[in-house]
Amino acid sequence: MLKDNPGRKSRQDILAKTLAENPMMTDSELASRLGVSVSTVRLDRALMGVPELRERIRTMAQDAMSRLRSLSPGEVIGELLELEPGKRALSVLRTAKDMAFRFTDIVSDNYVYSQASSIAVAAINAAKVIIDSMRGEYKGHARVGDILIARAKVGVNHEGRKIVSVRTHAGEKEIFVGRFIIEVLGQEVGEEI
Repeated sequence: MLKDNPGRKSRQDILAKTLAENPMMTDSELASRLGVSVSTVRLDRALMGVPELRERIRTMAQDAMSRLRSLSPGEVIGELLELEPGKRALSVLRTAKDMAFRFTDIVSDNYVYSQASSIAVAAINAAKVIIDSMRGEYKGHARVGDILIARAKVGVNHEGRKIVSVRTHAGEKEIFVGRFIIEVLGQEVGEEI
């Protein structure tokens, strides 16, 4: 049996926080960030009960999709990994060459926007919603091979409208920030907005 030590506990706390911020990190990326070997990360994950990347993603996606009300699964751009309806959501989009502008490796902005708008709508806890308006800013460019992580946070409610903030990162770099005003259409009796 492994003996408890303060260094391991501290490292596992950092590991848990890091995975909460970016669940898409591989064991080798985690090892690099923590300054330890890949086998140390795997041991820490095992002791913490944290599954490997592929299993984490599969479980997160199944859980998030089961809560989705405002879109059908095919309408979500990227892979929905977290969804707390009416509060927040997280999606991941793996970029590929067919998403890039011709003759470059820069991902077309319409993919970045589509991921952000679909996660903004997905975060709303209602069956019928539509984007009323959006204000956004592109802060950088994604490149082919980047993994785009979009986080949505649902804000205030005013007259059937919600304000949803979305931030998209490619690695450590923030590339898009958007503020979506979402209107809930035809509220059903007892439906929460």
